[in-house]
Amino acid sequence: MTLRTTLALGTLALCASLAQAQQGVTKDEILLGSIQDLSGPIAGFGKQARNGMQLAVDEINEQGGINGRKIKLIVEDHAYDPKKAVLAAQKLVNQDKIFMMMGHIGTAHNMAAMPVQFEKNVINFFPITAAREMYEPFHKLKYSYAASYYDQMRLAVPKLVKEKGAKKVCAMYQDDDFGLEVLKGGEDGLKTIGMEFAEKTSYKRGATDFSSQVSKMQAGGCDFVVMGTLIRETIGGIGTARKLGYNPTFLGSSGAYTDLIHKLGGKAMDGFYATMTVQNPYTDEQSPGIRFWANKYKTKFNEDPTVFSVYGYFIIDTFASVANKAGKNLSTESFSKVMDTLTIQPDMFGAPVQTFTATKRLGSNASRLSQITDGKWKVVSEYVSDAPAKK
Repeated sequence: MTLRTTLALGTLALCASLAQAQQGVTKDEILLGSIQDLSGPIAGFGKQARNGMQLAVDEINEQGGINGRKIKLIVEDHAYDPKKAVLAAQKLVNQDKIFMMMGHIGTAHNMAAMPVQFEKNVINFFPITAAREMYEPFHKLKYSYAASYYDQMRLAVPKLVKEKGAKKVCAMYQDDDFGLEVLKGGEDGLKTIGMEFAEKTSYKRGATDFSSQVSKMQAGGCDFVVMGTLIRETIGGIGTARKLGYNPTFLGSSGAYTDLIHKLGGKAMDGFYATMTVQNPYTDEQSPGIRFWANKYKTKFNEDPTVFSVYGYFIIDTFASVANKAGKNLSTESFSKVMDTLTIQPDMFGAPVQTFTATKRLGSNASRLSQITDGKWKVVSEYVSDAPAKK
């Protein structure tokens, strides 16, 4: 073999080695990215999710990391703007070269950012949104853990409407992908009991005045309102109704299941229902495990944890478990191989069993009801689930 041939073969081997190198994974580090709202209308959610993620990252790194590699988490702010989400994804994927996108918050924001990720073979892992698009249509780089807003409403609305004996059902929803998912689920749920929305009223993202929407529903005689709302819109809508002496049954999705509702909205929020999967981790919780975890979180961040803190923690914790099983040669392919046979058992926070396969990218579509009573969320139903309805 000539020297020229030897050098050529060496060059080919080096190129092949570089081609096979996994983005975001080095000998000592796994680089993860997340996009949150840290300065926009749901910054409360985004900061809590970031803190939950960081708590899990710190715990994992203190214990030696994943197969000898420490986790580094980079969090970008999209301020609840899908255009900024695209810019953040481009930075994380192309400049920082992350291995995986973790817990990206927001429906429209994930839909805008996913093409950037998928072009570079970056998994969208457990986004913090319950939109069906997080697992449909099927894509090998999609994994979602949250029962969809659509299924939450499809199952909960008819059940609670019948329970309350409601005669006229209205909907107030955010005019975007999130709000429309809640609306569609409510519509299809009502069809199963021979009903439809008497009134539907929407608002633009970032709205702060809901007097016209509430007045419309009050004038329509609606005694049950499905809320496709998040934090301040839920508080603003219900608060406005209370001031007008209008007190229908209000039902929101997991997008409104947060302690910020009763902490910021006060007594007026009592009676509000929301669908949910894991319970809010109060620091005086009766469960010793949750109480210990919640107080550890409060000590670290000087604030009480919320369900979004749990989401963030759960996302990183699940990633670590799967990455450990994937072994030393961590890659997108080895990670997916473990995910595609994964079963996640219920943890102390009470989430349902989740299962994933090579063709099933949603862990579970089960959800249950919680209600604000005396300024705290209290679980008021068992999990409800069925096979996904045909669209």
